[in-house]
Amino acid sequence: MSGAPFKTPPLEWIRAFEAAARCGSFTAAAAETGLTQSAISQRIGNLEKKLGTPLFFRRARAVELTVDGEAWLPHVRTALTNLRDSSEALFGSGRGQMTISASQSIIDLWLLPRLERLCGIAEGQLIIQSMVLGAHEADVDDVIRIRYGSGGWPHDHKLELFSEKIAPLASPELLKRDCHWTDWPRIACSGSRPGWNSWATRFGISTTPVPQLRFDTFLSALGAARAGMGVILASLPLCEKDIQDGRLVRLSDETIEHHESYWAIAGPDAIARSQWDELANVLT
Repeated sequence: MSGAPFKTPPLEWIRAFEAAARCGSFTAAAAETGLTQSAISQRIGNLEKKLGTPLFFRRARAVELTVDGEAWLPHVRTALTNLRDSSEALFGSGRGQMTISASQSIIDLWLLPRLERLCGIAEGQLIIQSMVLGAHEADVDDVIRIRYGSGGWPHDHKLELFSEKIAPLASPELLKRDCHWTDWPRIACSGSRPGWNSWATRFGISTTPVPQLRFDTFLSALGAARAGMGVILASLPLCEKDIQDGRLVRLSDETIEHHESYWAIAGPDAIARSQWDELANVLT
C-alpha cells in the first residue's frame, strides 16, 4: 500500500529558502523580503522539517547550502521563474516604461540606429540614460544596463551584443600620406579594450609614434579619427556603419579578438520575459 501523497510546502517557505540561498544569510534575505530575520529562520526551519532534511549549514554570520539544498535550489529557481513569467504573461498589463542605461558610445552607435524598434518593445515610455563615466556597477534593479565586461553579473537576463574585434581605422584623408599607416599619428582611448601596446606586441610593430591624443570615451576618440586626426584602434562592430559609409577605412586585415564585450543585463523588475526576448532580437 502506498504512503500518503507528498504535499508541496507553502510558497512563502520556498521563497524564504531561495532568498537565503541567493543572499548567503538569513539577515540579508530578511532585508530583501521585508521580513524579520526570525521569520526567515522559522520558515526555513519549517521547510526543513517538512522535507525531512537540513537545507543549510548555519555559520556564525552566514549560511551555506547542504548537498540537498544545492540539489534542490535550481529546481526552485526554475519553478519561481516560470510562475512569475506565466503570471505576467496572463495577467500583466504592461510596465508602461523601459529604462536602458549605457555609455554615450553605445547610445549613439548601437541604440539610436535601433531606436524605433526599441520604442515598440517598451510598451510605453522609453528612457535612455547615459552612464556616468566610471560607474561600472550593475545593480539588479528596474534598469536594463549595457556594460562592458565578460558577462559575470548576477542578473536573470544577460545578452552579449557582439563578439568584440579590434582593428586600426582611419579617415580616407590619411590615405593620401606617402608613409605606411604605422607611422601616422595615433589616437588612444582609455578603457578595457586592448590598446596600441597590445597591438604592437601582437603584430610586431613599433610602439611609436606615441599617441598625442588620448580620450576617456570611445565616441570622442572616434570623432577625432573621423576628422583625420590619426589612427584609432576601434571596435569593428561599433564602427560597421562608418566603414560601410566610407567615413573610416580599415587599415589591416589583422584583428584582436577580445574576450570582453558589451552585454545587456537586467533583473526581473526591469523587463518582462516576453519583452526581453524581443529586446534580444533587436540588440544583436
